[in-house]
Amino acid sequence: MAKSTAVFLPPAFLDATRAIMPAALSMDDFIAACQRPLRRSLRVNTLKISVADFLTLVRDYDWRLEPIPWCAEGFWIEREDEELRLGSAAEHLSGLFYIQEASSMLPVSALFADRQTPRRVLDVAAAPGSKTTQIAALMNNQGGIVANEYSASRVKVLHANVSRCGVKNVALTHFDGRVFGAALPESFDAILLDAPCSGEGVVRKDPDAMSNWSPESVAAIAETQRELIDSAFHALAPGGVMVYSTCTLNAQENQQVVAWLLATYGDAVSVEPLGELFPGAQQALTAEGFLHVFPQIYDSEGFFVARLRKNHGVAPLPKPSYKLGKFPFRPLSGQDAAEVARAAAASGLAWDESGRLWARDKEIWLFPAELEPLVSKVRFSRIGLKLAERFPKGFRWQHEAAIALAVADGKPRFELDAALAQEWYHGRDLYPEQPPESDECIVTYQQQPLGIAKRIGRRIKNNLPRELVRDGALDFHL
Repeated sequence: MAKSTAVFLPPAFLDATRAIMPAALSMDDFIAACQRPLRRSLRVNTLKISVADFLTLVRDYDWRLEPIPWCAEGFWIEREDEELRLGSAAEHLSGLFYIQEASSMLPVSALFADRQTPRRVLDVAAAPGSKTTQIAALMNNQGGIVANEYSASRVKVLHANVSRCGVKNVALTHFDGRVFGAALPESFDAILLDAPCSGEGVVRKDPDAMSNWSPESVAAIAETQRELIDSAFHALAPGGVMVYSTCTLNAQENQQVVAWLLATYGDAVSVEPLGELFPGAQQALTAEGFLHVFPQIYDSEGFFVARLRKNHGVAPLPKPSYKLGKFPFRPLSGQDAAEVARAAAASGLAWDESGRLWARDKEIWLFPAELEPLVSKVRFSRIGLKLAERFPKGFRWQHEAAIALAVADGKPRFELDAALAQEWYHGRDLYPEQPPESDECIVTYQQQPLGIAKRIGRRIKNNLPRELVRDGALDFHL
């Protein structure tokens, strides 16, 4: 790849980095790495397909995949045809993989370092959803995840990615992350705080990332990070694990934020070293046991990751004074729930006991049972999946339900070829040579559900939500 000279690195930033650069690393190598374009990478979504089956599926493509050491589902990727966007690949559109920077896979790997599966997780700053979907996959869609995003516009992006990946155990919230310690004290057995930061590590992806950098802005951001980690620590249950991470490099936003937490809460918190997280982790290990990833170490973005354990409870924060308002949903009775489940099964959809059915007017929703106790404590933007709308003649199943709940061997399904699948994503009705036998079917491509559709004569009516319709060229290996 050709080197880029557009990356802006402020002299004061270089001086600060030089002061904390480990002796084994070179500033010349650091600057050279910052000037190189970032290697592209993806993470296989094991909610949809196993890594082995994914590698078999793409074996004959012009994709060169190199495993990422710290994530069994992650790969760096090079392709012959770089003009077609990876996001336009059929396998991306159907949720088989997520385009995710390699370093950003590290925090979730650290959260699951002990191979224990938490039941209830908080992702404090979740958009666009790469880490939330990674957590959901490692939890196998069980338990519950509260995925929070402060920016209203980014909540929509977060939901779109969660839905595309077939995640069903997530509730979305839209708050300042500093509210959780007071609103939901000791409510989570795992928390990811991938904190907003100065972005010093992302210049390879965004050459202008540091155009507004200053020592003053770093100090202001670090103050916010201390407030976020304090709140998150209060929301963590005793015995639980929190990962604090940033995509920046300075010690003020990284080591010093964790040191502040340790100094504030003493033996209530301890560091769990990450030197054995993956082969080669020692290259980025700090004396404290954190991973401080300079971009030249693994040819990646810069990143910082700390894994912390809450050993016992601490004095609670003052209770919040806000009013929740009336919760507009009601749980379905056993008889109603059984009726919905039978109708869903006839349409090729199914779920297990980790989900519970709730109703709002004509809408039927599937909530993660693990999150039901939180309903009376915090306002959710969205919980679980919108399953269906009830009508006098039955149910209208929703797109996100088909993506998450379609049964692999269920009926009725209708497999599309590549040409018809492209038509589907372009939002057009389909005219297959041999139409489906049933009036309603789940359309699939590569055996993956693309949505639910109705047959009208010989035509399949396209029910893809308008916001998911794609313009332009798609990469379907025709």
